[in-house]
Amino acid sequence: MTTAPPLTRYADLPALIGLMTGDEKHQIAAESTREVLWVLYDRVLDVSPETADDPDRDRFLLSKGHGPMPYYAVLAAKGFIDLATLRNWAEFDSPLGHHPDRVLVPGVEISSGSLGHGLGLGVGTAMGLRAQGRTRPRVFVLLGDGELDEGSNHEAIAAAGRLGLDNLTAVVVDNDSATHGWPGGIGGRFAQEGWEARSAPGRDQPALYDALTDPHPGRPLAVVARVRPKG
Repeated sequence: MTTAPPLTRYADLPALIGLMTGDEKHQIAAESTREVLWVLYDRVLDVSPETADDPDRDRFLLSKGHGPMPYYAVLAAKGFIDLATLRNWAEFDSPLGHHPDRVLVPGVEISSGSLGHGLGLGVGTAMGLRAQGRTRPRVFVLLGDGELDEGSNHEAIAAAGRLGLDNLTAVVVDNDSATHGWPGGIGGRFAQEGWEARSAPGRDQPALYDALTDPHPGRPLAVVARVRPKG
């Protein structure tokens, strides 16, 4: 008798995401994050289920907390949460809600879903690590372009650039959902405040990896992942 292989590959993500239903209104927003999440957890982040409490781990903050199905799928593929937990997500007694909860879900650094909070928390986390003399851990924050309409992000961008937080990376998934837009583009807004700004196709995993890992000494990094909406 043969047993099915564990669902641990990128190719398995559609099946894992398919176990979670009932939040179709966020389907497009959720799907736009899939490749970024996979590249981060598969090739970039220095964190695992065994090191999830290690003070020298990398931190990943999902500011774009609505539509977390791909996030849960990646956490399951990487062993942070039990695969069976996906089947009853968002039910009364499930730890997996429509917004991730740091108290209930292993590997989740912040509770999120209220847009505009994640980047400020990322700046504070990066500053805290610097104050502790921890030079190895990095902080990655995943945001949506629409989320940048929130004024708190302007303060966080300005502070990070002026402080030279080179242990901080902001990944902005741009799927044309912003209401106001940014003169000069998203990357230009970050660059004006002293960030290293890069862009990559949001479905191109090698390009995302290069953009996320090329050195940026002395400056925080912003990576704009362009994902064109379908239809």
